[in-house]
Amino acid sequence: MTALELDTPHGVARAHVERAGSARAALVLGHGAGGGVGARDLVAAQQVALAEGVSVALVEQPYKVAGRRSQPPAAQLDAAWEAVVEQLLSGELAGLRLIAGGRSAGARVACRTAAATGAIGVLCLAFPLHPPGRPEKTRLPELDAVAVPVLVVQGTSDPFGMPPAGPLRGVVELRGNHSLSSDVEGLRTAIRVWLPKVLA
Repeated sequence: MTALELDTPHGVARAHVERAGSARAALVLGHGAGGGVGARDLVAAQQVALAEGVSVALVEQPYKVAGRRSQPPAAQLDAAWEAVVEQLLSGELAGLRLIAGGRSAGARVACRTAAATGAIGVLCLAFPLHPPGRPEKTRLPELDAVAVPVLVVQGTSDPFGMPPAGPLRGVVELRGNHSLSSDVEGLRTAIRVWLPKVLA
């Protein structure tokens, strides 16, 4: 695995890149607001993608690299993400089609920037549909705005809600909560089934 430090408008981001042999595409994943790229669901997604011939980059946002705990505003996250993806696709992952994604807050970033980054699909691990106990504050428009295939993998008891399926959006419900750690094998299977459809 190669660790790259990449400049963005909001500081230095870090990408952990692992290339698949004869790669068909690249899966670029972002972390959640409070966690890092070592989260179990992100690592599981990385392993499945590599086995399917998809190179993977796990991206640490600049605030995380700088050691800050609180997440910056969405516009800063999105701008940093777009800068990282652009550099990866012109460098380490050149020539590969992009599948964007992430867990929780990282999934939101991937959805909001899907068009700008030219993603052919978006993988959402534990998409936070609304703040816990606040269903009126829905973030469904971020999902609905994505015009390419989306896979949402969600815990049935996730306090952040359960997104609905849509014309381009599949939703796989797994037992467990927002961490998605109760059924890692189910998570792997969902991604393993979805990836070839996106790449077809």
